[in-house]
Amino acid sequence: MSKSDFSSFTIAQINDFLVNERGNKGFTKVLEELEHDGRSGVQKLIKREKSFILKSEQRKQHSIEMYQEEKYYRDKGYEMICGVDEAGRGPLAGPVVAAAVVLGSLDLNDYYDDSKKLSTSHREEMYDKIISKAISVSISLRTSDYIDSNNILSATLDSMEESIKELSVKPNIILVDGNVKIPNVTQKQVLITQGDAKVRVIAAASIIAKVYRDKIMEEYDKKYPLYKFSKHKGYGTQEHIELIKKYGPCDIHRKSFLENII
Repeated sequence: MSKSDFSSFTIAQINDFLVNERGNKGFTKVLEELEHDGRSGVQKLIKREKSFILKSEQRKQHSIEMYQEEKYYRDKGYEMICGVDEAGRGPLAGPVVAAAVVLGSLDLNDYYDDSKKLSTSHREEMYDKIISKAISVSISLRTSDYIDSNNILSATLDSMEESIKELSVKPNIILVDGNVKIPNVTQKQVLITQGDAKVRVIAAASIIAKVYRDKIMEEYDKKYPLYKFSKHKGYGTQEHIELIKKYGPCDIHRKSFLENII
C-alpha cells in the first residue's frame, strides 16, 4: 500500500497504515500529508496519533529521569548497581516479599515506575521483561508466621538482605527504597525515600516484588476461597475485614495485625 495518494484509502486502511508505521522514520511527514484530508474520521486519527507521539515522548523523558540516579553512580565507577524494594508490608495476610534487581543499560522502550502506579497488565509485562533482560534478579520472602514472631520491619529487612545475597552477581552499590539501612550488607547503601517512583532499578525491584506477591496471593485464594485473596491481596479492605470477622483468621493471616479487628 503506497502513501502517495491517501484520498484513495478508506479510513480503516489509513488506520491500519498508521498503526503499522508508528515509530518509523518519516511518520510525522505522513501525518502532515494527512492534514489535507478533510474527512472527520481521518482528522480523528491524526489527533490520536499526535497524542500517541506526545505520550511516547513523555514516557521516554520519564525513563531518562528515572535513570539519572543510576547514571550518577555509573559515572563514579559503580558498574553493578542493585535496586531493592518490597511488597506487602501493610496487608493483614500473606508474606512480605523483597526483590533485588541489577539492570543493564537504559532502554527507552521500557517504561518503569512505582509498581502501584502501573496497571496490572503493564506490571506483568514489565515483570517478564525484567526477568528476561536483567543482569540478575533475586526474590525473597518472609511468611506471616515469621512476621508474627519477629515484627514486620525485621521480616522486611531480613528478606531484603537475603534477596541481595542471593543475586547471581555481587553488586557494587545498593539503592534502597525507604529510609532504613539493611543490616549485614557490606556494600555501600543509598537510601531513597519513594525511590520506586524516582529510580529505574528500584522501580524494577518494586515491580518484581509486587507481581510475585500478587501471584502468591492468587494461589492462596484457591486454598482459602472464603477470604477472596485474589481480589484484595490480603490488604485491609472493608470487605476483607468483614470476612475475617465472619470466619475468623486463617493460617496465612498475620495475627499480630488483627488485634484491633478480632
